[in-house]
Amino acid sequence: MLLYMGSISLDSVPRIISRPAPGSMHRSPQLYARLRADMDADNATDALATVWRHAYRGGIWRPCISNNTNGLPESNGYIYVEANGGLNQQRTSICNAVAVAGFLNATLVIPNFHYHSIWRDPSKFSEIYDEDHFIQRLKNDVRVVDKVPEFIMERFGHNLSNAFNFKIKAWSPIQFYEDVVLPKLIEERLIRISPFANRLSFDAPPAVQRLRCLANFEALKFSKPITAISNTLVSRMREKSAENNAKYVAVHLRFEEDMVAFSCCVFDGGDNEKKELDAAREKGWRGKFTRPGRVIRPGAIRMNGKCPLTPLEVGLMLRGMGFSNNTAIYLASGRIYKAEKNMAPLLEMFPLLQTKETLASDEELAPFKNFSSRMAAIDYSVCVHSEVFVTTQGGNFPHFLIGHRRYLYGGHAKTIKPDKRRLAILFDSPGIGWKSLKRQLFNMRAHSDAKGIEIKRANESVYTFPCPDCMCRSNKSEHPKSIQAR
Repeated sequence: MLLYMGSISLDSVPRIISRPAPGSMHRSPQLYARLRADMDADNATDALATVWRHAYRGGIWRPCISNNTNGLPESNGYIYVEANGGLNQQRTSICNAVAVAGFLNATLVIPNFHYHSIWRDPSKFSEIYDEDHFIQRLKNDVRVVDKVPEFIMERFGHNLSNAFNFKIKAWSPIQFYEDVVLPKLIEERLIRISPFANRLSFDAPPAVQRLRCLANFEALKFSKPITAISNTLVSRMREKSAENNAKYVAVHLRFEEDMVAFSCCVFDGGDNEKKELDAAREKGWRGKFTRPGRVIRPGAIRMNGKCPLTPLEVGLMLRGMGFSNNTAIYLASGRIYKAEKNMAPLLEMFPLLQTKETLASDEELAPFKNFSSRMAAIDYSVCVHSEVFVTTQGGNFPHFLIGHRRYLYGGHAKTIKPDKRRLAILFDSPGIGWKSLKRQLFNMRAHSDAKGIEIKRANESVYTFPCPDCMCRSNKSEHPKSIQAR
């Protein structure tokens, strides 16, 4: 055997080039700069006239509520709950409390809103919702009172904190309330449940789901001041979209500093962004992201569709889906991270974009401005009445809105819910042309149209799928009105 050992030039050795995985890089600004001229030249498509083609596939739309005309049996006692979280997490608590009170033949005390250091909103129930309407609309199904009667309070020294407080696990089945909570309710005549967010399973008997629907879609109406300012803003949006038959698009944009920081995604990069977002993460979630052993991979997060869409990306997506630059956009959002810089391209693409701050005067917004839940309620109301609702990040806000729009629009959510994994790849494609990008975004829009009429699957929320056909279950339980003190 002969072994030849000679010298090989290093120039002839192939180099291994490591390329980032598709969709792992934030390159949408470069894509926008390259495609802008073609986009501006292609502004004839009117997506508002053609966006919805599918009808509810279940036949004639039947919402999840039927009126009850039977009388109420004797109450088994009073239930007092503390609703925690922001506007829509509190909404979940209220609806679940109505369902539990109805199931147990209990009298529900108007829920108390727990003050939270994040939302910092001390608003009471009556400052966000129409309390009289809530009580009146539920009167044939669930007794609701604004306070615990005096003779009950005397038993507890006029202090609600002395009442027995249940600490209930999240997503508990309704049977738990009958087996564990009901006996104590009958014994004590007053119980507290705190906290109460997400303390009832989505999977429940139809009678319980009906009460959830009744509370969410009929009993919960925003207070008269919130309704008045919301109606004013809806009217102004319709005026600004006169060229499109008073139809406008509402976008729920989650690009506030805390959302950007929590995502751990990299956007423009650089030391300044890293320092700012590291400081925001430490301030909001002390030690959560810096504990030993925690590995954060921004590229993988982006590829998995978990990065919040930037204002530029939202604009690029909507223009690619066929919405022309004369489309009126209502932007529902908190304070945008680096707003002046990040909002500029979105305003270039959609110059008719509005927010509640641009539609209303400072005087009109003054009663709501320092109350996060009231401001969110205004955004919610304007989004409900839009022709198209675009959700970009998930969460309780779009969760409720999608269902509310299904309830109002004959079973169709009329919502664009983009495939963010696919978007990450498209926006990270240096060679893609405008026509190719537009074709793929048209398909994504069509997919949202088809998904908007989907019928509920098991263990999904009735707040998102409010139809009676979705609520049929194999599990059996007593009708709420049958459980009386034994």
